[in-house]
Amino acid sequence: MSSQPYPREILQTLLPHLRVAAGYAQQIQTKIISLPAKDAGDNILSAALTDADLSIQTVVEVALLGTFPDISFYGEEHEQSRNTKYFSSTKLGANDYLITLDPIDGTKYYLDGFDNYQIILSVLNADSYEAAIAISPAQNCYYYALKNQGAYQGELAQNLDNCRMLTITNPRPSILLGWGMAYLKPALQDKYQVIDIENCYSSSIQLPNYNGIFSGDLIGWITKRGKLIDSAALAFIAQENGCIVTGFDGLPLPSLNTCKDYSYSGAIVANSTLVHQDLLAACQKFPGNN
Repeated sequence: MSSQPYPREILQTLLPHLRVAAGYAQQIQTKIISLPAKDAGDNILSAALTDADLSIQTVVEVALLGTFPDISFYGEEHEQSRNTKYFSSTKLGANDYLITLDPIDGTKYYLDGFDNYQIILSVLNADSYEAAIAISPAQNCYYYALKNQGAYQGELAQNLDNCRMLTITNPRPSILLGWGMAYLKPALQDKYQVIDIENCYSSSIQLPNYNGIFSGDLIGWITKRGKLIDSAALAFIAQENGCIVTGFDGLPLPSLNTCKDYSYSGAIVANSTLVHQDLLAACQKFPGNN
């Protein structure tokens, strides 16, 4: 891996391009929301969002191919992208890094006009995350982490070196249950404010996304499927910030090369041992549903 750029170098190189992508995402958000309705069966919102996803991914792809032409890349829209064929690989490998991208994480939040959607880019080796950055365009901030170096936060205009260590004070005692995890709510609601995304989501009231673990809106979350391009990357940043991250068995998440379909089978993220014990106990109370 000696011929590969350092993870920090990758983030530093891509950050200006990610700023442009962030400006684009914020600019067209209101236009997507205000697009006129079309005939039934033609989902113009989904089509427009695909345009946003593809355009942001293209910005990153062009920057990568122009700067690190031999690097591997896996973007959420890789099947539709015209650039996929120019990358050396879309897979995790033993000898180089894989860059992953979720152009717009929090699709529903984005379409409903909320500000907690994000652009997530990660640097992975065959076993683990080396770096990840999560940009919140509408909140004018980003979070990033480098392996074994902690997590940082900064305003969008700031460079990596000017960011500060991520610190959270007085977080709300809220737990977010991802899709398919609603059955855990009764086991947790006596002690925590539990947000069951399947049943609690509202198009008029903003709820925390998984990135609420960075802002203090959450003290923990559970996801049934930790995709490497989004929630697993956020779990990595959270872990670098001192959170406890495990699978539903209470063990550390396995090596990335054991994942199928670029996903973990599930993940628990908690900001303390006590919270983690409660979330783990809830998961193990219903093992057949995991």
